[in-house]
Amino acid sequence: QVQLVESGGGLVQPGGSLRLSCAASGSIFGMYTMAWYRQAPGKQRELVAGITSSGQTNYAESAKGRSTISRDNAKNTMYLQMNSLKPEDTAVYYCNYQLGRYNSWGQGTQVTVSS
Repeated sequence: QVQLVESGGGLVQPGGSLRLSCAASGSIFGMYTMAWYRQAPGKQRELVAGITSSGQTNYAESAKGRSTISRDNAKNTMYLQMNSLKPEDTAVYYCNYQLGRYNSWGQGTQVTVSS
């Protein structure tokens, strides 16, 4: 079972930035498709951005132009740089890995955008 641990969340003012990190266990991190999801209170969990093993990325419309997903396979870590944050970005952010039929979730990190 792959363990995923998110960090980097917190309270930030509108217009601010945060960088989330997701550290994964295992020796084949480079093979995983990784993604960031978020879930706001009362809403369904939604995709924010994803990155394949080859480095191809995709973004939700809400994240395009404001967020950058990346990975460092040598560190078994994925990142999400979020800029120009808005109150509607407030949510618990989760990382996810997929490899074939296997996948798992981290415990989440809270991001709150408020003045």
